[in-house]
Amino acid sequence: MSLSEQHRLLRDAAARFSDEVVAPQAARLDSDEAFPEEVYGRMAQDGFLGIAVGPDFGGVGGDILSYALVMEELGRGYSAVADLCGLVELVAGLLERLGRDDQKARYLPPLLRGDLKCAFAITEPEAGSDVARLKTRARRSKDGWRLSGSKLWINNGPVCDFAVVLARTEGLSGTKGLSTFIVERDWPGFSSGRKEHKMGQRASQVSALFFDDVELPEDALLGEEGAGFRQMMQALDKGRVGIAALATGICQAALNASIAHAKERVQFDRPIAEFQAVQWMLADMAKDVHASRLMVHQAARSLDRGERATSEAAMAKCFASDAAVQHSANAVQIHGGSGYIRGFEVERLYRDAKITQIYEGTNQIQRMLIARSLLA
Repeated sequence: MSLSEQHRLLRDAAARFSDEVVAPQAARLDSDEAFPEEVYGRMAQDGFLGIAVGPDFGGVGGDILSYALVMEELGRGYSAVADLCGLVELVAGLLERLGRDDQKARYLPPLLRGDLKCAFAITEPEAGSDVARLKTRARRSKDGWRLSGSKLWINNGPVCDFAVVLARTEGLSGTKGLSTFIVERDWPGFSSGRKEHKMGQRASQVSALFFDDVELPEDALLGEEGAGFRQMMQALDKGRVGIAALATGICQAALNASIAHAKERVQFDRPIAEFQAVQWMLADMAKDVHASRLMVHQAARSLDRGERATSEAAMAKCFASDAAVQHSANAVQIHGGSGYIRGFEVERLYRDAKITQIYEGTNQIQRMLIARSLLA
């Protein structure tokens, strides 16, 4: 499937940004575990936030394939930066699709300028893949809503200026009666827990969020009351395409590093690239990168045509993330002892890859979705 000239130009611009801005800072950002303020600002400045969001509120106006192309290139440079791009795309897309004009005007322009940081809060201590067990609750009050509960493992939790929060507005269990709210950091009762120290993607900030009887105005409700579960599910196909593209970028980075090392590393008087055992690992990496990319592009094109692509997105996310974990491990193997040492790119890629099998729906959940579509 060939790319249009517009898609190629965007991909090439993202590749340059990744090579010149992101990759040179990846090791430092991983070591410091710091939010990449400078890179985040540059992403906004260079038009890599809100790729598939319309231009009326500051988006790029591209399609989902455009978003996937950018995510792969950023993921190749440093996946924690790509993850930020994906988070903004998810939240901005929800705001664009569900928000009233005043909500869009309040949040979208500063978010896409990089002036605001967002969070997307679903997961709870007892509700990860099982959203039906979600307990955070929003009750009607005189002037709007009162929000109580907590969220866990929330990306951007320590630094967000506002969060899009899924909460229960009726009933005690099940997926019905869930609604989506916009909650601002400075509203009394909203706080975050300590920053978690993670295995990988360490520049991506993660914490719990706490809502202690937060008073929400009436206009904090995003979209239709009681439609929160459906709203989140509609957003996840695009989100899974983004994570699949990010994982493809990790796998491509592992392949690039492995080829370079195999050509340079000499053992038994010849480069290890001449040994069949290494060649076969490189060949397996290359074919799975290619397959991952094709699956990502196919799922993105289906969504761009307005088709239901839940199974395609699940396949792409599951395959690409499994490949990223397998082949970043093989990249460490090809590097030998040096691949196990902190500071080598492949050591970081190995740690960064693992979370792609977990977030945006575990790969066990993806397999359930695929099987369900086959047996329907």
